[in-house]
Amino acid sequence: MAWDFTTDPQFQEKLQWADAFVREEVEPLDLVWPHPDNYKPLTPERRKVVDPLKQTVRDQGLWACHLGPELGGKGYGQVKLALLNEILGRSSWAPVIFGTQAPDTGNAEILAHFGTSEQKKRYLEPLLNGEIFSCYSMTEPHAGADPAMFTTRAVREGDDWVINGWKFFSSNARWAEFLIVMAFTDPDAGPYRGMSMFLVPRDTPGVNIVRNVGLMGEPSDEGSHALIHYDNVRVPADSLLGPEGGAFMVAQTRLGGGRVHHAMRTVGVAQRALDMLCERALSRRTKGSLLADKQKVQEYIADSYAQLQQFRLFVMYVAWQIDRHQDYKKVRKDIAAIKVLTPTVLHDIVYRTIQVHGALGVSNELPLSRMWLQAPVMGIADGPTEVHKGTVAREVLKGYEPADPAWPSEHLPARLAAAKEKIATALELEIGNL
Repeated sequence: MAWDFTTDPQFQEKLQWADAFVREEVEPLDLVWPHPDNYKPLTPERRKVVDPLKQTVRDQGLWACHLGPELGGKGYGQVKLALLNEILGRSSWAPVIFGTQAPDTGNAEILAHFGTSEQKKRYLEPLLNGEIFSCYSMTEPHAGADPAMFTTRAVREGDDWVINGWKFFSSNARWAEFLIVMAFTDPDAGPYRGMSMFLVPRDTPGVNIVRNVGLMGEPSDEGSHALIHYDNVRVPADSLLGPEGGAFMVAQTRLGGGRVHHAMRTVGVAQRALDMLCERALSRRTKGSLLADKQKVQEYIADSYAQLQQFRLFVMYVAWQIDRHQDYKKVRKDIAAIKVLTPTVLHDIVYRTIQVHGALGVSNELPLSRMWLQAPVMGIADGPTEVHKGTVAREVLKGYEPADPAWPSEHLPARLAAAKEKIATALELEIGNL
């Protein structure tokens, strides 16, 4: 058995190309057309710039690499995807240019697995080509991400399903061509067997976007996270994605890998912050010496480097486990653990970088404040951190057994007595002689 932390030379060349391409060709888009412009339908002006970049990625064989060859991708495993996403995390436009933007990647996988041939032609093909965007409509205003509290219902009426309810924070709904909606079809069966997934075209009568909520610091008219009222939304029976009552099984096709991708993109953001921290430390002088000579700044750099490397290696280990087992359930504990670590690592490293940049660090003339705000967002996306901590704890506890409630298994008097008995037996001595 061997341990190997290297990337095969051919793919390493691809990564080096992607790194240079993102820095030189894609990051400028973030400045000219900042987020959330990357999720808006392309204007003719933007298409002249964006389409050639997408084609360049296709020519390199790096377009939509998470998908299998039958869908135009490379079918890369999670290790290769993680290494690529680390680079794409530097830029908000990069996932769009490489065909890996969320939530479209996960929604494409759902459509690929469960969509009809007509749905795939109408939605999946243009989604994979980057021509349209999609929305995953799950959480609800009163319930957040707790499915047991959901009240949105889908009722069968003849050849149709009729959906009623409210959904909140349905990201990119205002620009989406279709929404994937989770709703109860059998409330008596409970959330894990009574909920189903539906494909709903956005222009379906009754899909009412009440308002679009922005993130902290965003203007109200730029919000991209919708409050939606589904008011007697009627869709045909074949809009059901997967089996009736199978929403959680369907959801697993998009969530496990997505959390690894989020984590490695976060590594890319944190590395960019560390780069800024080190550059500033070597560039700015105060009180007679460089910031790099100040013990506190050295502590910031050392802590950030160690924290980032630990996190990066853990995420890569999770990706390796997924490739090895081909089963997200077997890696559930560690997927949840990296989800827990993601916001903390990003917060800590970006905060230190802000501190070293002083007033400039909190200004709108550096990207740091926006990078910092990604930390609480990552703590909420795909379920709150606290929920994932509970998952980690429960999974860890499965590897242990309870002991005598009075005396733990590491209780020294009991262990000493057992050790004496073991040695005495071996030496055929009386225990009292030891």
